Order: sequence, then C-alpha cells, then structure tokens
Amino acid sequence: MQQALTRALAPLDIKPPHLDILVNLYRFEGISQQELARKLLVGRSNMSMLLPQMEKRGLLERRADQRDKRVLRLFLTPDGRSLSEKAMVIQTDLIEQMLSATPLEDCTRMAESMERLIQRMLAADIGDEDNPESALSAGRG
Repeated sequence: MQQALTRALAPLDIKPPHLDILVNLYRFEGISQQELARKLLVGRSNMSMLLPQMEKRGLLERRADQRDKRVLRLFLTPDGRSLSEKAMVIQTDLIEQMLSATPLEDCTRMAESMERLIQRMLAADIGDEDNPESALSAGRG
C-alpha cells in the first residue's frame, strides 16, 4: 500500500510522510511541531528534516505561539491547503480501490486492530526519540 501511495502521489511531488503532515495540518490548523510529531508517532528530529523543505516549497508556515514564543505553530498556506486536498483525493481513491473487494467485517476488524495498536504505541511512547525510555529509540523496536 505504501509503495502504491508513493507512486500515486509522485505527480504532486510529495511522498507519504509529506502527506501525513499535510493531512494533520489540514485537520488541526495551528498544531505545534511537538504535537504533530506525537500524532505521527515520530521524533521531533524527523519533523525538523521535513518541515523546512515543505516551508521552503511554500506549503506551510511556522509561526511563534502568541503565549509562548518558544513554541512554533504550523499552518498550511493556500498552496499547501490545495495540495492537501488533491493528495487526500488520491489517497482516498487508492484506499477505496484496495478495499473495495474486501468484506466490510474484515475492514472493521482491521481498523479496530490498528486503533488498538496505535493506543498501545501512544501509551508506551514508542517512536519518541526524545524519550530515552522509548522502545524504538532504545533499539528494542
């Protein structure tokens, strides 16, 4: 699925990690970089690699928080919003193609399993390289 999504997004000149960021900014305008990293289950260093590229391309803006200038909030630009909408259509169409022959019960079970996995990962703080107790950052994942 990841390979198919990468191919489908190629005409937009984005990859799945960019899409993850765009979709979250589309849904949660003004989210902080730290909140975004947590939602995506990645470390802040991953964000610090991708966000400048996307900002340079004119897809997003980073602005200081009004109350705490140390916190950067993320906002889509009009170009970023337009690209997000195009990419979400591509992603949705691909998912529909892939799952159209799958029984609804199987899809429901898969979604429930994924939700449980995400909740366990969040509870364990897996993927947070800034947390030395993280299983993935400690090399146990």
